[in-house]
Amino acid sequence: MNKPLGKWCEQCAIGTGCRAYELRPAECRDFLCGFLTLHELDEGWRPSTARLLIGFEDVSHRTIFVHVDPTRSDAWTRAPYYAKLKEWSRRAVAGRGQVIVKIGVRAIVVLPDRDVDLGPVADDELIATQESLSASGVVLNPIKLKRSDPRAAFILPPQQRAGIALD
Repeated sequence: MNKPLGKWCEQCAIGTGCRAYELRPAECRDFLCGFLTLHELDEGWRPSTARLLIGFEDVSHRTIFVHVDPTRSDAWTRAPYYAKLKEWSRRAVAGRGQVIVKIGVRAIVVLPDRDVDLGPVADDELIATQESLSASGVVLNPIKLKRSDPRAAFILPPQQRAGIALD
């Protein structure tokens, strides 16, 4: 499927659903919508209501993506959504995961103590979290890495590491 990020799919009948549901591509068939899979979410999290779509990087759910309707770019900051994102962030950090808000190509990493706007993230970039030590303890600093950066090899699954030189 070649749908531009942040745009409605041409098969979407807004308010009704997919016009080509039975013929939808594999990427749509394989997508697990957080609203449908997370039992802790009530009807207020329905994407058409919340203006948010919850997705996961993989089946481990270590990275949660919150895709925000670009026409309602502040939807993720409203109650009850923001408090839940902070709760997920605390759990994600403990399990070495992330909560990432996506508004088009813009990415905001939600950390327990703050939100870090990384700006546009290109298709050839990954989001990583560096740890540094301060007088008050460990500080998490989200960064963007090119997929070809040797440090990305420690983030990518083995099947995606081809061509990365490890020094």
